[in-house]
Amino acid sequence: MMEEGSGGGRSNYNRMNDAKNERRVGLIYDQRMCKHRTPYGDDHPEKPDRITVIWNKLELAGIPQRCVILNAKEAKDEYICAVHSKNHVNLIRNISSKEYSKRNRIASKLNSIYLNEGSSESAYLAAGSVIEVAEKVAKGELNSAFAIVRPPGHHAEYDEAMGFCLFNNIAIAASFLLDQRPELGINKILIVDWDVHHGNGTQKTFWSDPRVLFFSVHRHEFGRFYPANFDGFYTMVGEGPGAGYNINVPWENGRCGDADYLAVWDHVLVPVAKEFNPDIILVSAGFDAAFGDPLGGCRLTPHGYSVLLKKLMDFAQGRIVLALEGGYNLDSLANSALACMEVLLEDKPISKLSEAYPFESTWRVIQAVRQMLSAYWPTLADKLPTKLTDQKAPPHILLSSSESDDEDDDASKIISKDLVQAVEDVVEPILNLKIEDYHGNEVKNEVNSALWRSKLSKTDIWYAGFGSNMWKSRFLCYIEGGQVIGMKKLCSGSVDRNPPKETRWKTFPHRLFFGRDFTQTWGPGGVAFLDPRSNSEDKAYMCLYKITLEQFNDVLLQENVPDHDMNSPLFDLNALDSILNEGSIPVEAVKRGWYHNVVYLGMEDDMPILTMTCPLSAMESFKSGEIPLCAPSKDYADTLVRGLVEGKQLSEEEATTYIQVASTKPL
Repeated sequence: MMEEGSGGGRSNYNRMNDAKNERRVGLIYDQRMCKHRTPYGDDHPEKPDRITVIWNKLELAGIPQRCVILNAKEAKDEYICAVHSKNHVNLIRNISSKEYSKRNRIASKLNSIYLNEGSSESAYLAAGSVIEVAEKVAKGELNSAFAIVRPPGHHAEYDEAMGFCLFNNIAIAASFLLDQRPELGINKILIVDWDVHHGNGTQKTFWSDPRVLFFSVHRHEFGRFYPANFDGFYTMVGEGPGAGYNINVPWENGRCGDADYLAVWDHVLVPVAKEFNPDIILVSAGFDAAFGDPLGGCRLTPHGYSVLLKKLMDFAQGRIVLALEGGYNLDSLANSALACMEVLLEDKPISKLSEAYPFESTWRVIQAVRQMLSAYWPTLADKLPTKLTDQKAPPHILLSSSESDDEDDDASKIISKDLVQAVEDVVEPILNLKIEDYHGNEVKNEVNSALWRSKLSKTDIWYAGFGSNMWKSRFLCYIEGGQVIGMKKLCSGSVDRNPPKETRWKTFPHRLFFGRDFTQTWGPGGVAFLDPRSNSEDKAYMCLYKITLEQFNDVLLQENVPDHDMNSPLFDLNALDSILNEGSIPVEAVKRGWYHNVVYLGMEDDMPILTMTCPLSAMESFKSGEIPLCAPSKDYADTLVRGLVEGKQLSEEEATTYIQVASTKPL
């Protein structure tokens, strides 16, 4: 490989190529950025494995040997302070030297953040590495580069770490090029943020700056998707001299794939980029819009990413820097990163995408964005022809088990069921086929996921919530995505986002108690558990939600191991039959989670009532003190009180007493 400053250290591959056609591509990866991890060793989507799997994938493909390998460097405070407040910089610099308990208290006050003894070094290395590659590309020493860094950065704001991000790496690098290195002649920067979440921190940094054109395409759902506000709506275009230089393309729904993103590139980003004519392009390269990502819920393929990147290489003489942001399915993350590196190296011609069409909602959003920005970018003024926008994907087949008195609705349901059954009959025999991509990697069968979801969507169950899920607004986070007051991290939501068909309340002869002393969702304090064994002397209030068995699987996933691959169900129809006799079933696939024991509580309207709690083995650990019992925090306890009061089960005083008794009574 070509090491930084190694002069003629060229690989055999490079010697075989004509020097004048050779692209010099930089690459940064440093294992020291793996030191940032959860303080308790809990599993978390933003984990060290994210960057190691990318590096391992690139090594297997022989990519590093063909790149210029750069050394990671810590960013200087003066460069970081161009984007963040001095107080924030001081906090991140000193956080790893603080006491364990103080770090956790600070993290608990932040939105979706954890901190440990390695966080400071990792954050400084991530920011410094993006600066390093950006400067090399701006100088012309490299054609392009990829910084494989963590923690990510695009959510971090002026005075706040949030959304897994400590420093805003891409914003710091852009500010460095514009203000610290004017001799490089970088006067206009295009920042493309294709992470599935809105780059709120980057947007705010350059809100009034016409030197930076910020473009973000993201899942938004009218403010319900993280960061759960309206900053990412298409009406947010910048202000003052920066008006028109902030472009948001907010998806109204999940499942957007290659065709949707390509339509946005062709009809929004590419026309504006031609007019803007950037000197360099910085990409907030999050890969959580990839198919199978547990947080993203979109469907971009590695080939889709390669096409998007190839289109960007037509600008700024191909001077492009990729900085890793999100991406939490390790397989799709690594495969997508490899696809992008092959584009930077101009490895092979990029074939066209399949003849799929965008969603109708995609065309609607594109039209709204173009209309909003046409005053600033005349190239967007023309209305897209109907012949083009009529090319749209058919709506998803969503079966409902609810009854209808409308004859037409009944007929359409019969047709839909017949159609789905026909599809099942065709695809069943091919589900076990081994499919490989052009790198020889086995591809997980996408059809399998669609099939089991179709089957389980036809079966309704009652899910019984006994903790924070007694508050309906909190439970809906597991269905619709998002978070409520007091939560430190968001929920990804279910694939089927239809709300519960019905809600009821019941009491059950089980013991409610509070255990553990810290969670990523609520911070310090205990959370609710239910003794899986019944006892006539105990009484637990539970809110029953009528949902599909498909949705129950997604709730079970989010309660336990959010990054587990869902190509097959966690709790299927066979398990449902078995639990009626066995009473409870520990779900091995998510056994790392605290709530992997599914418990059967009885029948209601001929439908099973299911909840999820700890296994019996954990009960013994709670009793012995191996796992701590701990009273809930005020924020967490307040959600239980809200649920009980809004559900008209108890008064506020009675609900508070109920929780106090549960948290103090010995097991």
